[in-house]
Amino acid sequence: MDYLKAAIVTLVFAHHLAITYGASGSFYYTEPATDAVSTVVLTLFATFNQAWFLGLLFLLSGYFTPRSYERKGPAQFLKDRLVRLGIPLAIFFFLLSPLTFYLVGSLLPAAIAAQHGFTLPLTLSLQFFLSHVGTGPLWFVELLLIFDLGYMAWRLLPGKPEAGGAKEPPFPSLERIAAFILVLAASAYLLRIVAPIGAIDLGLPSLFDLPQYLGFFIVGLAAGRGDWLGKMPSSAAKKIFGVALLASLTLLPLAILGTFDASLGWGSLLGNGTLSSALFALWDSIFAVGTSMIVVAYFRNHFNHGGRSWKFASQNFYAAYILQAPILVFVAVMLSPVHIESLLKFLLATVIAVPLIWAAADLVRKIPFADRVL
Repeated sequence: MDYLKAAIVTLVFAHHLAITYGASGSFYYTEPATDAVSTVVLTLFATFNQAWFLGLLFLLSGYFTPRSYERKGPAQFLKDRLVRLGIPLAIFFFLLSPLTFYLVGSLLPAAIAAQHGFTLPLTLSLQFFLSHVGTGPLWFVELLLIFDLGYMAWRLLPGKPEAGGAKEPPFPSLERIAAFILVLAASAYLLRIVAPIGAIDLGLPSLFDLPQYLGFFIVGLAAGRGDWLGKMPSSAAKKIFGVALLASLTLLPLAILGTFDASLGWGSLLGNGTLSSALFALWDSIFAVGTSMIVVAYFRNHFNHGGRSWKFASQNFYAAYILQAPILVFVAVMLSPVHIESLLKFLLATVIAVPLIWAAADLVRKIPFADRVL
């Protein structure tokens, strides 16, 4: 699971660079794609990522929550969550977010910086910091803190039996997995009627995927109780992933076609209760579950060992996630004078930025007391 979390975090870095160079979405610094091929490839890459990788990260987080709560008790659990999640969130909100914006405005040529809304010359004043605070990529940490506090509140309900004595839930049948997928799809479809993809933020860039995040976190709680990640049959993972591939060849193209072909009358796949939106919600729910299952099975079967690389990944993936934004932006801004196709630039930036982020994470954790938080 440490290798898996490190792999997902690395994929998050590439995802943000894909947005930087032409995929749909928003980030601190973006460049318009140079050609249609780059736009299509990067948008599809980001779309497939968005469908599953953060949901699985929430599931892995929920997996360890019950045993952590029972080992520490409510008071120590709360303190630990506030230290591990609250402190990095506050540091990013008040310090790293403004500094990331400052990198964009100060390193870009004046004309391009002005296009991004910066008034030059920039000064690191209190006003600048307060006007550029934000959670950035740490919205994930913010939401995870809310989920953890919600779990603690649920465990503290009066009259609730102790979970430690509860019977371990068995690994769900294929029928139950299918029912979970349908509940996810229906919830996403209904939410996107009032919160279409990309239209409403509220500090959560992917608010439209909230049902998946909460649903996967809850599944993670049950999975930790029943050791589902260890007991999951590889055959079940292959079957559900096969369905996900079939859905990617049928439901996703139909949803996209219905968006661009007005004669079909299906409407936008972004939401608003359209048929395309329903097909898209069904696809991304199937793809989220199927891909998560096959990825877990693959890492369990092929990366279930220790060693120096495991130690490095397990110690540094959280710090790497926190530090990603300023490093990604710095690399992208430094490469802004390079005029090549967007897809090639994305690959170049990824090759440069990813090792820098992991090296920075390892370095920061060597600061006294930093490893207690990170």
